[in-house]
Amino acid sequence: MEKKNLVRVFVKGGILSTGDFLRILTTAKELGTEFIHLGSRQDILFPAKDRSKTLLKNIFQSINTEYEINEFTHQNIVSSYVALDVMPNKKWLVPHVYHYILDSFDFRAKYRINLVDPSQSMVPLFTGNINFIASTTDNYWYLYFRLKQFDNLPVAYSKIIHGYDLAKAALCLNELELETVTVEEIFSKLDELEINTLNPEEELKYPDASFPYYEGLNREPGGNYWLGLYWRNNKFSINFLIELCKRCMDTHVGKISLTPWKSLIIKGIESNYYVGWEKLMGRFGINLRHSSLELNWHLPVLSEEALMLKNYLVRILDQQDISTSGLTFTIKPNDDIYLFTSVVIEINKEGGDGGNTYNILYAKDFNPNSAEYLTYVKNVTKNVLPALLMELSVMYFDQIDDQPTTVPKKKAEQQVVATTERYQCKHCLSIYDAQYGDEAANIAPGTSFDSLPDSYICPTCEAKKAEFVMV
Repeated sequence: MEKKNLVRVFVKGGILSTGDFLRILTTAKELGTEFIHLGSRQDILFPAKDRSKTLLKNIFQSINTEYEINEFTHQNIVSSYVALDVMPNKKWLVPHVYHYILDSFDFRAKYRINLVDPSQSMVPLFTGNINFIASTTDNYWYLYFRLKQFDNLPVAYSKIIHGYDLAKAALCLNELELETVTVEEIFSKLDELEINTLNPEEELKYPDASFPYYEGLNREPGGNYWLGLYWRNNKFSINFLIELCKRCMDTHVGKISLTPWKSLIIKGIESNYYVGWEKLMGRFGINLRHSSLELNWHLPVLSEEALMLKNYLVRILDQQDISTSGLTFTIKPNDDIYLFTSVVIEINKEGGDGGNTYNILYAKDFNPNSAEYLTYVKNVTKNVLPALLMELSVMYFDQIDDQPTTVPKKKAEQQVVATTERYQCKHCLSIYDAQYGDEAANIAPGTSFDSLPDSYICPTCEAKKAEFVMV
């Protein structure tokens, strides 16, 4: 499929009403396509013909959604809204805060803008040129730049900005030529703005590098369920998605969220509708049991070369029974891709097997939030890639700190909980953090894992307490 025949729909913040999604799907189907594709910027892509431009204009004006066709010159705004109720989050960062901030972005962004909670690890922090990262102060955000003249490493603004002024700051930056100005000039422009800022109380703390399992029907903390859907070839059947939207409307689900991993998540599924959702999945033969080895890949949209290489590597690694839990992978055929995984495979367009050779890079400490990548090997052939990736996986597990936390005792053997005490569910990778407890299960902050009752279950997948391990 040629890029010039693609429509790109900007789903602001990755949040889409089921009604608007249904209209996009029916329009795409009317234009003769059977599939849509999801992009890494939480956008939607599908083919269209030149004669369809009037129809597209009318439909997207009616749902107040931006789109581009033929020439892609603007960017979607990415947010971590999709991780709410799926992963930990800042207590103050609730849905209406996301909505208010996203609604205030009333301009078309020419730069990549991210709006991310660092408590979660599903949506990467620094895949934007302009990255707003939630701080510990209510509705104040760090601002990090990631630009080529800074070697693509995150550079922080000295102040934190109030959420309701983020759009004003972003608009100012959007009007600059960021690639040609110095960091001092950027900061000077921000200092001139009449916006609410504070000095940060602490430096930004990166989230753990552990990556969540984002597929299947899973339990939310409040008792409802969320559903994650993934297609390995990134070709989502329109007929199925239309039925899915109708199911959402029939069961009082008003929103669908897109992830940067080319998947979608539906939250707030009431428990009494659970069986009906399973029946829908079964009727269309939807696979909800992909391995983490299959899920944790970031590929360029519609790159057949990258997809074929991924399929080859997954097949070989799966046969070797190798564990890649916690690792994420990127295949990079060109420079027009922002790295946000722990392992990167670069394609060199010359020499070697089939005309290509490959470089393997890995993030410092295997944490992609560092945005710093080290070279593991260069100019190797395709047939040795699986063995090298297996070596890297062993290297990753060797560097994990497995030393138990030493906890001082206080009177009559009562223990003081270390703020670093965390236990992780082996099945869905949900974290129990003693510092925060589990509000939905009436577990108070500061409650050690050992003090939890034996009846305690994982709030996401309902695994037993014995299925948790210390991390």
